Amino acid sequence: MHKIAILGLGYVGLPLAVEFAKKFPVIGFDINSTRVDELRTGLDKTLEVEENDLKSVLIDSAQTIFSKGLLITDKSVDIADANIYIVTVPTPTDKNNRPDLTPLLKASEMVGMVILKGDIVVYESTVYPGATEEDCIPVIEKVSDLTYNKDFFAGYSPERINPGDKINTLTTIKKVTSGSTPETGIIVNNLYNTIITAGTHLASSIKVAEAAKVIENSQRDINIAFVNELAKIFNLMDIDTLEVLKAAGTKWNFLPFRPGLVGGHCIGIDPYYLAQKAQEVGYHPEIILAGRRMNDSMGAYVAGEVVKLMLKAGLKVKNNKALMLGVTFKENCPDIRNTRAIDIYNELNSFGLKVDVFDPWASSEEVRKEYDIEILDDYPKTNNYGAMILAVAHDEFKNIDISKHKSAGTIIFDVKGMLPTDIISARL
Repeated sequence: MHKIAILGLGYVGLPLAVEFAKKFPVIGFDINSTRVDELRTGLDKTLEVEENDLKSVLIDSAQTIFSKGLLITDKSVDIADANIYIVTVPTPTDKNNRPDLTPLLKASEMVGMVILKGDIVVYESTVYPGATEEDCIPVIEKVSDLTYNKDFFAGYSPERINPGDKINTLTTIKKVTSGSTPETGIIVNNLYNTIITAGTHLASSIKVAEAAKVIENSQRDINIAFVNELAKIFNLMDIDTLEVLKAAGTKWNFLPFRPGLVGGHCIGIDPYYLAQKAQEVGYHPEIILAGRRMNDSMGAYVAGEVVKLMLKAGLKVKNNKALMLGVTFKENCPDIRNTRAIDIYNELNSFGLKVDVFDPWASSEEVRKEYDIEILDDYPKTNNYGAMILAVAHDEFKNIDISKHKSAGTIIFDVKGMLPTDIISARL
């Protein structure tokens, strides 16, 4: 009987823990005590798991023996009884966009302190090819004094969760799996097949599975970078980019990517992991880094275009006010990690504009802590803005009467191409 410990109960780990808990005994561990306390009450601030679904699998912390269900804890001693460890911690980059494996290595240390002979550790965090076996496993070996592929085994099964997506969920997305030995691969594959209705794909090695994941997001990043560059070109030619894409999209094999901000914990991060590894093995990646530069420039570009439009309209910029709608990294999701909407905010501030931010999905506390920004509690009733930027396409923004801002002479820039063209000043 498998007893599973999941390290990290965020956007990835919690849905995984809940699904496995319907069939197996699961210990969910997170270092954030506040997060643990909230989850024990059935509250998931990420909104990835429904309250009733979470509560239905929760096990009281006093229970030590159970055949299925989810025990949530912030005490590492509680994971010692597991025989399968699944690591779902973040893999961020530092201020210089270099991979930061610190959370992954600390989680590996924790596993090393409790892992026993015959146990399996599975990594889900996005990494560059080779990270599992070259960076993480040696940590476990050192701490545990056990030998890899003799005493304990490993697998890699990359997360594919799309935050905020209620259609393509954990169980309905095909899962890539792998193992450090053929036998381990089968065990890991069979384990995930118990919860993934879409099926699994058993990769030939851990490195192949790692590479498959990191290129998924790199490919998307590059495609978006291309249409972002098109947007800049067509803007100079006074051509509506979305109209061009609509026309080109009539061909069956045209890829329907749209321009916009590229942030979040996946697409805006993962290409740097691949680029770093490429440089380590002696290759300088051209396209990957060019795409990253293009996409990282879009926030400042939008702000610059807004300022140009204000000046053309005879509006003062310095000490004028602007309203930015949305600060999360994507629509209908509370996740603010690596949001590129913040680049618009910062650039507008550098021009002397005073920027108000409204986002019904974002936590004001988290935004304050992460970006030192105070966001509005409600949509402003006043109409004293020189500019208004729709940065995130939340459904709630579809019901806002934008026309009153237009009639007042406000510059309206639609980053997401969501608003009617007759009431906006410009869009990507």
